Amino acid sequence: MIPSRLELEAACSRVRPFVHRTPVLTSTLLNELAGAQLFFKCENFQKMGAFKMRGAVNAIEHLTAAQKEAGVVTHSSGNFAQAVSLAARNLGVKAYIVMPENAPSVKKAAVKDYGGIITVCESTLAAREAASQKIINETGATFLHPSNDLNVILGNATATAELMEEHTELDFVFAPVGGGGLIAGTALAAHHLSPKTKVIGGEPFAVDDAYRSLHSGKIETNATSDTIADGLRTQLGDVNFPIILQLVSEIIRVEEQEIVAALQLVWERLKIIIEPSCAVPVAALLRDKHRFQHKKIGIILSGGNIDVHNLPFGNLNKES
Repeated sequence: MIPSRLELEAACSRVRPFVHRTPVLTSTLLNELAGAQLFFKCENFQKMGAFKMRGAVNAIEHLTAAQKEAGVVTHSSGNFAQAVSLAARNLGVKAYIVMPENAPSVKKAAVKDYGGIITVCESTLAAREAASQKIINETGATFLHPSNDLNVILGNATATAELMEEHTELDFVFAPVGGGGLIAGTALAAHHLSPKTKVIGGEPFAVDDAYRSLHSGKIETNATSDTIADGLRTQLGDVNFPIILQLVSEIIRVEEQEIVAALQLVWERLKIIIEPSCAVPVAALLRDKHRFQHKKIGIILSGGNIDVHNLPFGNLNKES
C-alpha cells in the first residue's frame, strides 16, 4: 500500500523543526557536460552528514510517549547509527546502537559523541539481530530499521519534497539504491507532488540486486559486496520493495570506475564533499546522458561521510 499525500505532508511537518533544509546547487559546467539542467539536493550538508537524519527523526517522532520513554534500538555500522543517535538525543530519547566489531573507529566515536549507547557484536547479520533483540527484551526499546520502515521511508521522502518545492517541473529525479529507503521515499514524494516526474535509481554493477529485483518482481540478493559505494551494499526489504516496484521507473547500473570519476567530478566542480554512494546516481546519469538531453533533472546527493584517509582519486589517476 502506497502511503498517502497526507502522510507525506505530516512527515514534512514532523521533521522540519529538527533537520536542515539543505541547499540545491547547480553548475553550468556540469549542465554542459550532461546536456541537461541539473539540480543537486545536497543532503551531505544535513545534520550528521546524510539524509538518514530525516528518517530517524520521523520514526522517533512517530512513537508514543511510552515508546519514547523506553528508547530506540538499531543495528548499523554507518550513517543510520549516527542519525538515530543524534535524532534521539535531540528528542530526549535513549538510543541503543548495535555495531559490528569491524565498524570504523571514527564511526563508533561519532555515535558516542551523539549520545548513542553502543553494544559491539560479531560482524554478522545474525549477531546484530541477536544483540538488538536482547536489548529489546531487556529495555522494551523500539527497533528502527535503517531502510525497511515506513516511517523512515516517509522521513527520507522529505528531501525530495523540499527539492520539488523549489523546482516544480523536474522531468527526472535520480537517487542511489542500497537498502531501498531513500529511493522509495524519493519515489513517494514524486508520486504525490509531481506525478509526471520519473524516478531513476543508480546502482553499482557489483551489487545490482535492486536492478534484478525490479526486473524479476521479487527481492533478489547479492553474492558479493565488493563496491566502493559502501552505503549501497545492503538489500531491499518487504516494506520498501512494493513502493519501488510500483513507482520507480528504472535503475541504471554503473561500473566502479564510473563511480570514482563521478565522485571526483563533484568534488572538483561543485566544490563539495560527497561519499561514493551518492556519486552513483551522478555516474548513472552521465553513463546514459544521451537519453536525458535538455531535461530538468534533480539528483539526491545522499551524504558526505567519507574516510578522507582512504580516498580513491589517486588510484583513478594512476590507472588513467
